[in-house]
Amino acid sequence: MNLRLYLDTADVTAWETWLPVGIFYGVTSNPLLLERAHLPCTVESLTQLASKAFELGAKEVQLQTWGDTKQTLVGTGKALAAIDPRVVVKVPITQLGTEAAAALIAAGVRVTLTAVYGVPQILIAAALGADYAAPYLGRINDAGGNGREDLAQMQRALDGVQSSTRILTASIRDVEDMAYLATQGLDTFTFSPQIAEALFSNRQTAAATAAFEGAAKTMGKNGAY
Repeated sequence: MNLRLYLDTADVTAWETWLPVGIFYGVTSNPLLLERAHLPCTVESLTQLASKAFELGAKEVQLQTWGDTKQTLVGTGKALAAIDPRVVVKVPITQLGTEAAAALIAAGVRVTLTAVYGVPQILIAAALGADYAAPYLGRINDAGGNGREDLAQMQRALDGVQSSTRILTASIRDVEDMAYLATQGLDTFTFSPQIAEALFSNRQTAAATAAFEGAAKTMGKNGAY
């Protein structure tokens, strides 16, 4: 599967609403999303959370490690990876985080380097052989950058060095950004339930569907299912 869509939330109620739709490859989370969902940032809590996501049909769950030392980041990351082979461990793309990510990858753990803001940072992920690199589209724009062009450049850089690292576009605030980036070769996106709603919100589609249903009711009066 080339296109991968993820639901970016730790809210299980949102998972129950959106995962059955069938378009999502998995879910992504981080300590801030856990805080918003009023969930503890512990391995035990994330074990239960991942189990629920897989029960609802997720093929992959991305969970973020934490700690202020390499040893802690690696230890927690290994504990998260041990939850299930379908777990990918997210690590911030700092120097310390990259050292921890390198150790995790050497131990066979799949890794996403997260909090990517600059185009050159994508080379760190490529050099490390990370499965994913997660740039924050909306926040790049907030900082005065051109998120669309920066992410397109990141993809060109990965293509240029023939890297298998996927750009996991995060901080998406407009479905049109996803559509544009898809034309630039990006194929992996994580977004909130609000963006999921916007993806399905189209007045013309709603009107056409209502017309179909009206015709079906009219023409089905003399028949039975």
